[in-house]
Amino acid sequence: MAARASPRSKVASGRPRPLAAEGGRGGGARCRRCPCGGRRPGPRVGAEPCWPSWRGPCTLSGGRGNRDRPRERFTIFSVLPAMDRKQQQAEKARPYGLLKPTALGKIPGRFQLHQEALPHLPVPPLQQTLDRYLLALQPIVSEEELNHTQELVAEFRKPGGVGERLQKGLERRAKKMENWLSDWWLKTAYLEYRLPVVVHSSPGVVLPKQDFLDRQGQLRFAARLIEGILDFKAMIDNETLPVEYLGGKPLCMNQYYQILSSCRIPGPKRDSIVNYAKGKKQSRHITVVHNFQFFELDVYNSDGSPLTTDQLFIQLEKIWNTSLQTNKEPIGILTTNHRNSWAKAYNNLMKDKTNKESVRTIEKSICTVCLDAPMPRVSDDIYKSRVAAQMLHGGGSRWNSGNRWFDKTLQFIIAEDGSCGLVYEHAPSEGPPIVALLDHIVEYTKKPELVRSPMIPLPMPKKLRFNITPEIKTDIEKAKQNLNIMVEDLDIKVMVFHQFGKTFPKSEKISPDAFIQLALQLAYYRMYGHACATYESASLRMFRLGRTDTIRSTSVDSLKFVQSMDSPDKSDQEKADLLRRATQAHREYTDMAIRGNAIDRHLLGLKLQAIEDLVSMPELFMDTAYAVAMHFNLSTSQVPAKTDCVMCFGPVVPDGYGICYNPMDEHINFAISAFNSCADTNAARMSHYLEKALLDMRILLQSTPKSKL
Repeated sequence: MAARASPRSKVASGRPRPLAAEGGRGGGARCRRCPCGGRRPGPRVGAEPCWPSWRGPCTLSGGRGNRDRPRERFTIFSVLPAMDRKQQQAEKARPYGLLKPTALGKIPGRFQLHQEALPHLPVPPLQQTLDRYLLALQPIVSEEELNHTQELVAEFRKPGGVGERLQKGLERRAKKMENWLSDWWLKTAYLEYRLPVVVHSSPGVVLPKQDFLDRQGQLRFAARLIEGILDFKAMIDNETLPVEYLGGKPLCMNQYYQILSSCRIPGPKRDSIVNYAKGKKQSRHITVVHNFQFFELDVYNSDGSPLTTDQLFIQLEKIWNTSLQTNKEPIGILTTNHRNSWAKAYNNLMKDKTNKESVRTIEKSICTVCLDAPMPRVSDDIYKSRVAAQMLHGGGSRWNSGNRWFDKTLQFIIAEDGSCGLVYEHAPSEGPPIVALLDHIVEYTKKPELVRSPMIPLPMPKKLRFNITPEIKTDIEKAKQNLNIMVEDLDIKVMVFHQFGKTFPKSEKISPDAFIQLALQLAYYRMYGHACATYESASLRMFRLGRTDTIRSTSVDSLKFVQSMDSPDKSDQEKADLLRRATQAHREYTDMAIRGNAIDRHLLGLKLQAIEDLVSMPELFMDTAYAVAMHFNLSTSQVPAKTDCVMCFGPVVPDGYGICYNPMDEHINFAISAFNSCADTNAARMSHYLEKALLDMRILLQSTPKSKL
């Protein structure tokens, strides 16, 4: 993820590394944020360090997935470079996660220079991957299945055999391409995935409830939010977005340039992505939806300056007042359907010239802002869970699901009752750019508004018209029925774990992410009596066009710990030692994954290479154990953010859970999803067992002295 998008304990705002000659605002600006301590004068950007070797910490977020089509959001480690104690303290004192502009002027070519300097994604050694694959199978398959798979692996790895031939094909591909995986991944994980993007692919984010309670407050907040989006967009357009770092190494920033002015287009067998952010005619408008009615809102003045909050508020009021009818056909609900069905409906829709112009306007917009009707009132204990459902699917055809265009990469949702958040289409990006954008916007909305000068009159926002033929009407009714079934099937629970946050595992010298992942293993084992394949995404953004690989949280060490936890035959000290060993194993796997040496994408690459070479599918990929390994009953993702929010997503298998979490200092936000159609899964029950696991693990560590493993 799971982007999504990372196994780690610290997330901090990225600082750019100087990659080209970059002028500042004046000749005497000093460098404030690097080891020179601001003592080196010169015409430098005030926010940038002068030492080329200085790398600030980084921002990222967390992930999950399924079979050949895992969905990403991901966890991240940030390792600070060596520095003196005062500098470390200064770093810790800075707020995490907020990206800041580094220059007022445009820095053309900076992004391209940065990208070209990044290394290519390696193809891991074949024998290494096969050994690690067998190790990953041990805790999740039977001894008989493992013995059979060992025979298949022995055949696959023979010198001159099929494995070696496929490996050489991958290595040739890696030499020819910027990234041997990225195109394959985009197609297999997203564009060829045929289930609806709603629930099954697109993640939602629940933001803190706003304190407005009426239309005026809703529109004022929406105007401020739009201004924050445009402020962030200016950094992307000017190529002044700070480069993120991971373990002191610069990360690929390509995904930031894909999330605005982009949209997914349905196709009969494979979808596509369009991006209007580049080129001579860049998007100047956003789409606003209210009461299922779409509007084109130009957000720039004729001189190119963005509209102010006051101007945006006036324009949003015009939209509100001209869309009071509540009997309009919810054309946007078509985007919730199965991708093949939506592709057929899309072709029907585009036959009409008016419809085609309206759809193109939505697709070309910078993003979509959804002004939702208030939700039915619910008790405080289920309020956040209800908001999470609203972000994921809109509540069904009777509520706000028609107030969306789910193919749009970014949709910000603001309801009249103060609930707000977003939903994003996953294909262009993992979690990190989304979280960074959100943190920036939330901080921006908190800034005091500037005093405005008198405004010139602005034109009326354009209402997008649709001609609804009987055929389109039938398509809408079918989409409503299918969506309502999905809405009823989704079981989602948002839990705020108040007893402790990431500060506690840090005090025990344990990675918070590893600690939480182990608690998930313990909760699942206590519920079902066995371990399962578990997915967590690792960022591959150290490499050019890098997306993700899988952290397999279920390990031999994690199984030993969960089996021992409730065993009377083990002492507390033995249990605590097993806990620490399991968290260390998780950290080691994570470190291996972010350096391009995990097993899942390599195995996928070998499988796709066999398909491309038109050879028969190797038995290794037809094996029962491979199917078990790719059936992720736990699809999990850490998505750390400065904002007190939580990301949410659906399970990736019918009998599984989708679990996302944001560890704050003193509490942890969890979103847990399951399907009601599966009698064996229950989000509230998982929430209960997870809470107990976290508390039991804390008690265990507090009652035993640390021992050297």
